[in-house]
Amino acid sequence: MPFTPRLVFVTASSLEEARKLAQGLLEKHLAACVNILPMVESHYRWKGKIEKSSEVMLVIKSSAEQFEALAGFVRKHHSYECPEIVAVAPHKISPAYRSWWDEAMMEPADGKG
Repeated sequence: MPFTPRLVFVTASSLEEARKLAQGLLEKHLAACVNILPMVESHYRWKGKIEKSSEVMLVIKSSAEQFEALAGFVRKHHSYECPEIVAVAPHKISPAYRSWWDEAMMEPADGKG
């Protein structure tokens, strides 16, 4: 079944939280792959103040069709009041990688795995 690829960016408070989110997204077939980039320094405005935090970035390979379910999962399992959940459409994807992404996004017919 064709899908519309999306890269979804989510920051987490710790490597442990990022790993739990990644595992859950993969188990629920909401992502084909999750890259975890530790040691991200974020500068942002929050409740009228400029803040700075050490965070962990997740780069999630998913789809436009799964975005709402993915975002709901992140909101439910995230420690932040307002987690970053930003999706972008990739402009180009190599054919071999796109083929793998297609296959990885498909839920097994038996509903397992």
